[in-house]
Amino acid sequence: MTHNCVLVADGSRARFFKLQDVEFPELESGPNLTEINDMVNPEKEVHQRDLWSDAKSGRNRVAAGGMAHGYDDHRAQHEDEYERRFARDIAREVERLTSEASDCRLVIVAQRRILGFLRSELESLARQSRIEIRELAKDLCKLAPRELHDFLARERLLPKRRQPQVAGV
Repeated sequence: MTHNCVLVADGSRARFFKLQDVEFPELESGPNLTEINDMVNPEKEVHQRDLWSDAKSGRNRVAAGGMAHGYDDHRAQHEDEYERRFARDIAREVERLTSEASDCRLVIVAQRRILGFLRSELESLARQSRIEIRELAKDLCKLAPRELHDFLARERLLPKRRQPQVAGV
């Protein structure tokens, strides 16, 4: 049986879900997407002024009438490194969650930027194990599990929820 796992991430948060069958399919609709873990990027949670000594103005200021010049303090490179580290932490958690499943389908739903970092971190995991990875470049981190499941089912990334199987009526 294939286990379905879902990772939903943006640059500051990652949520991990498993698709779980219901105990009594004749009485309950299912399967249900259940959140099993979440992570927060600590470097994204730090307020901008606490992370940098100066607010980036984009230009140095000079006396009135003088020429101003642009500068680059390489903040974008630092922010890339923060997201790369977060993607590495996410990949470790994915590996832990999928290690017990012999056959697993992982659906990754993430912003384009973090998806690129995740792709490079997870490619070795996909080669080493029997994990099928599907991707969707979209920010759905704030959706409730039921809304997320419905959206991914419409995109044909997860099976649809089934209605209760009432017999003999």
